[in-house]
Amino acid sequence: MQTTETTIDAAEVAKFEAMAAEWWDPNGKFKPLHMLNPCRLDYITSQIAAEFGRDLAANSPFDGLRILDIGCGGGLLSEPMARLGATVVGADAAEGNIPVAEIHARSQGLEIDYRHCTAESLAAAGEQFDVVLNMEVIEHVADPATYLSACQQLLKPGGLMLCSTLNRNAKSFMVAIVGAEHIMRWLPKGTHDWHKFITPDELYDLIGNAGLSPVDRKGFVFNPIAWSWSLSDRDLSVNYVTASVKRA
Repeated sequence: MQTTETTIDAAEVAKFEAMAAEWWDPNGKFKPLHMLNPCRLDYITSQIAAEFGRDLAANSPFDGLRILDIGCGGGLLSEPMARLGATVVGADAAEGNIPVAEIHARSQGLEIDYRHCTAESLAAAGEQFDVVLNMEVIEHVADPATYLSACQQLLKPGGLMLCSTLNRNAKSFMVAIVGAEHIMRWLPKGTHDWHKFITPDELYDLIGNAGLSPVDRKGFVFNPIAWSWSLSDRDLSVNYVTASVKRA
């Protein structure tokens, strides 16, 4: 049975609408994502390459793969996927993000199908993808279980979903809320609601209940001395990412 209801949280969408023009400013309100993006891409590309037997050293290694970037924002992940040869659909519930993403993609000579829509509407339309990128979105939706059910429907059998979010504990509150929003002012105050953060075990349960099989999880760890991000097998205390597959 396909999901037709929506999990949009209007207040969360409004936050990102207000910041849409700043997506490609590395020193603007999305500075944390620009800093994290190389680390995110390392994980994303390695997982896709492993799952589909692709050689990242080849030209257009993702040729023939159809990838959905749900919650695409300005296209920080959609564009690298297109450069690697994938056919990319970028979807976002915040309408103001779409023209920003389209203009930037055209300026880079990239063809990306950007749409103002939701995971639920794509699932209801019967859309199917080899990969769903579900990065830093689930902590902003109204109903994570229903949302993940839609993401599962969007995957072809054998498809891969990559989902990242924020852990819910005292450390994540201090780092993501107090540190990032109030002290460093990397993000506007109120960007995140700590109560909507999800622990890794909770996310694994949600993914499994949605009909996907979790196969990996890693932490994104920020080093304030090196001023850089890295992947960790053990430290999932704040930012983390999961990989799951839809069994054929």
